[in-house]
Amino acid sequence: MSLDTARLDAALDTARTALLAERVAEGYWEGELSSSALSTAVACAAMQHVQTATGAVEHGALIQGGLHWLAEHVNADGGWGDTTKSLSNISTTTLCWATFHAVPGALEEYAEVVTAAEQWLTKAAGGTTPDYLAPAIIARYGKDRTFSVPILTHCALAGKGRWKDVIQLPFELAALPRNWFAALRLPVVSYALPALIAIGQCRHQHRPSWNPITRVFRNAAREKTLQVLEQIQPSNGGFLEATPLTSFVTMSLAGCGLADHPVARKGIEFLHASVRADGSWPIDTHLATWVTTLSVNALGEDLPVDARAPIREWLLKQQYREVHPFTDAAPGGWSWTPLPGGVPDADDTPGALLALKQIGQIDDASREAARAGCQWLLDLQNRDGGIPTFCRGWTNLPFDRSSPDLTAHTIRAWLAWREELPELANRLDTALHAAARFLAQSEGAGLDGWAPLWFGNQHAPGEINWTYGTAKVLSALNEPAQTALPGGGLRVTRAKNALLEMQRDDGAWSGYKGGEASIEETALALEALSGVTEADDETQAKLIKVRDRAADWLVSQVESSAWTKPSPIGFYFAKLWYYEKLYPMIATVAALASYRCLADKPQ
Repeated sequence: MSLDTARLDAALDTARTALLAERVAEGYWEGELSSSALSTAVACAAMQHVQTATGAVEHGALIQGGLHWLAEHVNADGGWGDTTKSLSNISTTTLCWATFHAVPGALEEYAEVVTAAEQWLTKAAGGTTPDYLAPAIIARYGKDRTFSVPILTHCALAGKGRWKDVIQLPFELAALPRNWFAALRLPVVSYALPALIAIGQCRHQHRPSWNPITRVFRNAAREKTLQVLEQIQPSNGGFLEATPLTSFVTMSLAGCGLADHPVARKGIEFLHASVRADGSWPIDTHLATWVTTLSVNALGEDLPVDARAPIREWLLKQQYREVHPFTDAAPGGWSWTPLPGGVPDADDTPGALLALKQIGQIDDASREAARAGCQWLLDLQNRDGGIPTFCRGWTNLPFDRSSPDLTAHTIRAWLAWREELPELANRLDTALHAAARFLAQSEGAGLDGWAPLWFGNQHAPGEINWTYGTAKVLSALNEPAQTALPGGGLRVTRAKNALLEMQRDDGAWSGYKGGEASIEETALALEALSGVTEADDETQAKLIKVRDRAADWLVSQVESSAWTKPSPIGFYFAKLWYYEKLYPMIATVAALASYRCLADKPQ
């Protein structure tokens, strides 16, 4: 290690102190998501459609506040990205542009903004008529209709689209037993069932099928599927705590004469409750469970003793103990948030399991929680050995498809608890071997590494964040027991070499080779590489230099106070973008702590 340890210790102390200071009064972390132009546009549109249908006036101030925020945060090129730091994209720009058309008087008040948006869309898609926009939006998402259909529905409701371009979602299938969905292979991901029902009914209302049998069947299924929609709506009205999904459901109900339906009313209540003081909406309410587990795992042994018990008890309370009414998920998983709209998933569940193990104080309660969590992940594992996000085997679309980042995270959680759960040891060993084979088979070509599902890089070709995916896989491969699994040592070398190939000349990382540096990606790469030890002296010396350069860059960012600036990161298979205030802080603490441990080891 060439970096001065006093300088390193000072930076690490600064980072730890700042991260600990971000806790809320109850002792956990809540974080703060970026405001979203996409969320703000669809929230305004949903309220406008309800207001038009019901004659209500109480939404007017929020709609005007949202439009003002959009006008103030348009990009210089005339388009919008999902965040104030995001590049303009066709989906968000189309949604914002259509919203200005949906609100009476907005075209006149914001004429320059609308004209600039039309010019951007013309450059991006060739024009602003449905003949241009619909194919461009469909092409962005391919065969997955989860986002293209809601966007085109939004345009049709605003008078800027055609119902014939809105593919009919088979909402009637929601009346069938939930366990049939995997066989039905719906054209949307598992979490989008509310949109399937609401948008499907709206499109059927405006452009029913020419087939009389289909029309009769869909008409007969309307009431039953509305009951399903009402049953799966969270108590606070927010589906997944997500403004976009809740808004699409609400506007679709309003668009087919159901603005007074209980689901629409609760959706409006959620939008009123989640608007920010500046008139904007975030993509989701918050990621408290997720950022808390990340923070605990980053701090490690430096998590204050008096903070451990409150966080442990809080995490235990967040575990789902009953079948989830939305996804039908079995008990045992964790969501990203403690709020009613959360659902258990395969990134937050491993994160919680690792955090509980890191906190210690393992008793019957934590051991039982770990058993249920590990069991939940075992039951989720796909046939290919990989781990999907929400549901096993529903479809081959993103979220329900196996992904390397989730699989790697799950491997770490299983290994952390294996010795504490002897009753699951045999099944865990079988699952670990299958997961290892999946990672071996999912590696990218050449030195690309592994592509993640959940996090993208807006500047990268295909928006793929190779640094994130590869670093997460390498962190799992660094676990001592992993090298004994099929191809473990070889995959460590490949992951390490992929990260080394992507390092910039200044020592930092982007999400891909040659990209713009970020705190998050540099820290993730440094943390993962800090767990690698080479047997060959020459190779080890090269690795040490790589880590030293990365640590020097990261420490410099702390010293200049630039280390807390978050970067946009993709999720929902890198087609939506957000940033989270705590991400760079958490990643910096984890990386510098891992690197600092190397000072006490012979290198």
